[in-house]
Amino acid sequence: MTHRILILGGTTEARQLSRLLGEDGRYDVTLSLAGRTRAPAAHAVPVRVGGFGGAEGLAGYLREYRTDILVDATHPFAARISGNAAVAAALAGVPLLVLRRPEWRPVEGDRWIEVDGVAQAVAALGTEPRGVFVALGRQELAPLEAAPWHRYVIRSVDPVEPPLALPAATYLLARGPFGLDDELALFERHRVEAVLAKNSGGEATYSKLEASRKLGIEVFLVRRPALPEVASAATPVEAMTMVSHLAVSLAKRGV
Repeated sequence: MTHRILILGGTTEARQLSRLLGEDGRYDVTLSLAGRTRAPAAHAVPVRVGGFGGAEGLAGYLREYRTDILVDATHPFAARISGNAAVAAALAGVPLLVLRRPEWRPVEGDRWIEVDGVAQAVAALGTEPRGVFVALGRQELAPLEAAPWHRYVIRSVDPVEPPLALPAATYLLARGPFGLDDELALFERHRVEAVLAKNSGGEATYSKLEASRKLGIEVFLVRRPALPEVASAATPVEAMTMVSHLAVSLAKRGV
């Protein structure tokens, strides 16, 4: 019996899970992307791009395509999508599994200041001009304009358009993973004195925190938002196992 699986993606883990499931003949997998990245990485399964129209729209999609399992493998800060996924799964009567990478934890030598949002992080930078490395999504950069006295180095996957109203901003286009030596060189080249990032977790971009630790740089780290309490996996392999168990359970029920 083939089970239809919809993965809400946009993360490295979603891509890895879709490949694992796609290679298994028991599953018919579709990966859904929001479409915010102009040139997404290649995927091994059919891809759907665009929103669903909220929880009701997603529930309708699950019913229409007779989806058996919904996997939320979106970014840990995609709170609205995760909330919609939980509601939609309940409305459609479809099992929901979350694939969410563990958050980063401070270790000895880290100089973290944890905040609840980007605006709070920008305020916490203070009034003394600094060189600030920024690793945020393009849609989250507007609060930087409230502190134009800093010198910003902004790294993103897609161009920041239009550029921010800042007198000193350098834009870097790059997609992780990033190596420690590369991050150290970047921080020294741009005279970085503070780092502004979200607690996204995972290995692909952790090197910026390692580099900050080695150089004694302060990190202003945005805490994760509150997310629905749902059965979750920390890795694609763990999620694969949970999907397999769900599929067995569904098969026994004749679903």
